[in-house]
Amino acid sequence: LKLQFLYFIGLGMMQEPEDVSSIMAKLKSERNRKMGVAVILTLQVTAMVLTLRYSKTTTKYLSSTAVVCAEFVKILVCVMVLTFTHGMGIFQHLNQELLMKPKDMLLLAVPALLYLVQNNLLFFAMEKLDAAVYQVTYQLKILTTAICTVLMLDRRLTLQQWAALIMLTVGVSLAQLQPPSAAEDSDAGTSLSAQTAGIMALLVACFTSGFAGVYTEKLLKQTQTTLWIRNIQLAAWSVVAGFIGIYGTSDYETIKSKGFFDGYTNVVWVVVLLQACSGIVVALVIKIADNIVKNFSVAMSLLLATVISIPLFNFHPSHFFVVGAVLVLASVQMYSTSTNYFASFTTKLRPPKEDCSV
Repeated sequence: LKLQFLYFIGLGMMQEPEDVSSIMAKLKSERNRKMGVAVILTLQVTAMVLTLRYSKTTTKYLSSTAVVCAEFVKILVCVMVLTFTHGMGIFQHLNQELLMKPKDMLLLAVPALLYLVQNNLLFFAMEKLDAAVYQVTYQLKILTTAICTVLMLDRRLTLQQWAALIMLTVGVSLAQLQPPSAAEDSDAGTSLSAQTAGIMALLVACFTSGFAGVYTEKLLKQTQTTLWIRNIQLAAWSVVAGFIGIYGTSDYETIKSKGFFDGYTNVVWVVVLLQACSGIVVALVIKIADNIVKNFSVAMSLLLATVISIPLFNFHPSHFFVVGAVLVLASVQMYSTSTNYFASFTTKLRPPKEDCSV
């Protein structure tokens, strides 16, 4: 018995370095994947923002129609990818995953409905608040996303990570802050009750944004459905929400008089394609990484697009931009160097404890 005990102890000691090296290799691979998709999203959103700015200076079109078109293009791209994978069995696969699973479709209706509510709340807040208060307050969605991540996904964040997220929120707010114009100064006499209503609407929009994002992340990570099917489901409900949003605004009358594609040029169609691809890449980032990494990528794309816009569009950012950019870069460094990521990763790799009770 003593020899058997010593044998198993020695065997465990010999296997321990191999287990540690295996964990470190998986950790490095995981970090590289997350970094890779984050960089792709940053470049993708940067290209989309720059193209969007250029399109707004060359033609006039309804953004609401472009959003709906982007969702249709997203569905088309996903179907093309699935066709390449399944060949002639694509129709059977779509029937099995979409029509034969109505519960899954209903689950994806939740984020689409929340985004519809969020957009209406944002329009309401725009009417009640000045641009500076709106831009700063809306960045609280970064923190609400982190709160929803902790509550809904049972994930722990260190104090360093919370500090990085707060710094990111302040940095993005400053980077987007523009000095008020004379017209905005003259409209500064909004009543206190209207401002309170606007801030409350904006706070609710921040929480709906965080909840919808983390809810989608949970569906992407905790189910066996492929990313392409999930994108089709999300896009289908987004099309419905988009048409409802158009019908409830003045855009509906414009479409009736001028047509759905009024003002569309080749540049606008490039915007539509980039928006569709951006939606797919965002889902990929959420599945491989999380919504917090997505927020950091979007913040970096904001800085990159602003810097490129200076020579390209003769854009002059405010003096707050430099301070905001420094805070965003510092927050990225602070969050990425946190040790909590290694702890959470090793916890997932560790097998569950056996029940020793008799």
